[in-house]
Amino acid sequence: MDAVSRALLDAQNKAAALFREVAESGMIRAGRLDSELTRDIHALARARFGLSRHWHQRIVRSGPNTLLTYHDTPVDRAMTDDDIVYLDFGPVFGEWEADFGRTYVLGSDPVKHRLTQDLSEAFARGKDFFQRSATLTAGQLYDHVVELAREYGWEFGARTAGHLVGHFPHERPANNSTRFSIRSGNPTSLREPDANGNTRHWILEIHFVDRQRQFGGFLEELLTVDG
Repeated sequence: MDAVSRALLDAQNKAAALFREVAESGMIRAGRLDSELTRDIHALARARFGLSRHWHQRIVRSGPNTLLTYHDTPVDRAMTDDDIVYLDFGPVFGEWEADFGRTYVLGSDPVKHRLTQDLSEAFARGKDFFQRSATLTAGQLYDHVVELAREYGWEFGARTAGHLVGHFPHERPANNSTRFSIRSGNPTSLREPDANGNTRHWILEIHFVDRQRQFGGFLEELLTVDG
């Protein structure tokens, strides 16, 4: 594993450790506002990991808000006893970006618990598809995970399924293009090097939703580095 891959994996491992502390702390519980949990996770990250920077806004979604994506602006709400909650944080550890997302179920609803399992399986299958496909494009990977959503009985909830990640701040396309976004129709090769010939690293995002039941779930982590 090269130095960049090791640095990105180390940043992700620290993000995963932060999420474990959040889950074990009891912060995610009925009666708490999404905004309160966002604030408390930020405080925990600063106290336990010395974390002061996030490269994107900190996201906590619960209940019907889990149907929404990063780009939406939901109404703040209080979590309930039988709720589902997802977190999407982009912490910067040292000079390296992480982008990590997980879903948590507060009650015993078997459908919600199945969703969390489906998210994990779909991510693994998406990563395997990438590893087996030397010429895979961003658009082809997006279409693949959308089809996985249908296979598991869900709808894919977002217009994108990932993006670049790297040394802060990571590479941005000219003219705010969508070339570095995993989305339908994007012909960019996921193995195309950057202008200096270096490997680009990608995040894969899985967002499955059930619009009839009014909830969804989210999982994201590194696509291009094995943990």
